[in-house]
Amino acid sequence: MKKNEIRIEQVLKYVVDEYVSSCEPISSKLIRDKYLENTSPATIRIDLNKLEKANLIYQPHTSAGRIPTIQGYRYYIEKSKNEISKDHFDRADILRDILIKYYKDTPLALHYIMQLLARETDQLSFVAEPEVSYGYLEKLDVFQISNNKLLFVVSLDSGLDKTVILKCDHNMTPQQLKAIVRYMNDTLAGLRIFDIQNTILEELAEKVTEENTILKQFLEELQNAFSEISNYYIHFDGNISFLEQPEFNDKKSILTFLNFMQRQDHLINLMQERESEQWNILMGEDFAQAEFTNYAMIFAKYEIFGIPGYLGVLGPIRMNYAKNIAIIRDIANIITESTKKGMVVPKK
Repeated sequence: MKKNEIRIEQVLKYVVDEYVSSCEPISSKLIRDKYLENTSPATIRIDLNKLEKANLIYQPHTSAGRIPTIQGYRYYIEKSKNEISKDHFDRADILRDILIKYYKDTPLALHYIMQLLARETDQLSFVAEPEVSYGYLEKLDVFQISNNKLLFVVSLDSGLDKTVILKCDHNMTPQQLKAIVRYMNDTLAGLRIFDIQNTILEELAEKVTEENTILKQFLEELQNAFSEISNYYIHFDGNISFLEQPEFNDKKSILTFLNFMQRQDHLINLMQERESEQWNILMGEDFAQAEFTNYAMIFAKYEIFGIPGYLGVLGPIRMNYAKNIAIIRDIANIITESTKKGMVVPKK
């Protein structure tokens, strides 16, 4: 690469780094005074013009400094991959302590990990809870909580419990319910949720005679319960300090971002479609919604006791990518590696 090409890339890096830090358009004078003292102001202005023609930066108005474009952020991230690969999350001991302390309560462990992620990134953190269809059933409990409502508690061998309340019209006595649940545990315990949901319950239903309406109805409700618990659900950190960023200085921007958070199915589908590496980024047009082009999402896939999920951060497109990518990548890796069978044990 020629010397002037190297300098132009450096200028882009300085614009991104400074804009992420200040949220103010970056001038050629600042770049010269802080980074390139031996380069003439005219040369830096020429470099900025070239970057602008390449659609990597833009000038919000005449005589202002420059701001990175979405394409500029993408180029910056691509060129920073080597640096990002060498950077590591330095609070791994805290993360492992959480996993050890709450190894019997997966949802609580993930809750504290989400809080840790929010503190470390200063963005809105999230955890998409594990896809339970990859897990194995340890025990099924079903409780009648009213005349037409049943509470299903599905316990996995990983220690994860999922609950769902369903409305169902039945004439089942407590004794009948207890007998059916015992039969289901004898039949289903130790089997993978995916297989139960997609094959085994259908096979059981085919064997049930029309006269046995109570069991047939229960199997239908159990199928509904497994369908409910198999869906991903995104939990967001409750701390709203991320709203202190300049991008959220008016009511409209806050409401737009809150709407963005509520598009759970859309976000989950995007993560499932785009997951390809140890870490992944969605920004701008990736969201396929014009009102969300000013936001970015960094996420990684993890496994907790072998069951996959996603974690990451949502925030303005102006964020510290190098730092946040390393944190998210390492947290996901540590969860996966530390919860492999036999790895997490309580401290004596």
